[in-house]
Amino acid sequence: MKTMKLGKTGMDVSRMGLGTWSIGGGSAWGGDHDLQTVVDTIVEAPKLGVNLIDTAPGYNFGNSEKILGMALQKMNREDVKIITKCGVTWDQEMKGDLFNKVNGIQLYKNLNSDSIKREIEESLKRMGTDYVDVYMTHWQSIEGSEYYVPIQKTMEVLNDLKAQGKIKAIGAANVDIKQIQEYLKHGELDIVQAKYSILDRGIEDEIIPCCRENGVTIQAYSPLEMGLLSGTMPRDYKPVGAQIPKKWFQPDNMQKAMDVMDQWKPLCEKYNCTIANLALAWILAQGEFINLLSGSTTVDQIKENVKSTELELDPADVAMMRDMVEEIDK
Repeated sequence: MKTMKLGKTGMDVSRMGLGTWSIGGGSAWGGDHDLQTVVDTIVEAPKLGVNLIDTAPGYNFGNSEKILGMALQKMNREDVKIITKCGVTWDQEMKGDLFNKVNGIQLYKNLNSDSIKREIEESLKRMGTDYVDVYMTHWQSIEGSEYYVPIQKTMEVLNDLKAQGKIKAIGAANVDIKQIQEYLKHGELDIVQAKYSILDRGIEDEIIPCCRENGVTIQAYSPLEMGLLSGTMPRDYKPVGAQIPKKWFQPDNMQKAMDVMDQWKPLCEKYNCTIANLALAWILAQGEFINLLSGSTTVDQIKENVKSTELELDPADVAMMRDMVEEIDK
């Protein structure tokens, strides 16, 4: 597994991180996974070269963090770098801007200082650790809302947690270019987590250049478009849970994407790899400062995804793949 520096921290992390949204289970994923299987998946990850693990309280009401905590009991804590998040709560006392409603429970976006201080303690307890390597704002405050918190105020509490040693680095997810620039004004921002796949390239115009220039790692989540780019879904696949409203799971779009994946088959033969390997390797080919976040729920899936980090795609093939998806995304 190739490694990279995370932002300006000096931390060595694998170019691929293990995302545990799916591991957390719940209605977004059509139910829970076998507990022993997902715990074993996390335990085996560093042995396969994947030392970066991403979680969040918002992944099935803390269940993802709890499962990671179970795995950490069987691991050397120093062998992994953990990302968890703040800013999405179901605390009915704190409240905040309305977010999703899951299983009848209202979730809120809340980045006020008291909420963040409470969240970090609850996350540390669930995971059974006394520090987090990267603490990341999960969703951003909404300007104009009565619950709006300026990024300067959020950074004040995050910088304080960093000074206390409870967190080692600061990250931000689901940010626009102006928000990134604001974070950079008030401290060290080392990683931005953003949705990025060959089918969804919206961050390329402004966010990627800004992060490159400021030494900020980009961690691409959903690089396989929630499984669509695995190349294993049948033509008559019916989306479930969180897939249902997504652009590329609409019937016509899904068929177009599958047509493109059929056209990639000669590349799979050329590189002796799968469709998923190609899609992930394409992301890594966009820059050395880009990290992949790949959800896996079994050890075999991690092994398969790791192969993607070993591929060296010809620049001409990288360009050809881009041309193909741009043709269906006009």
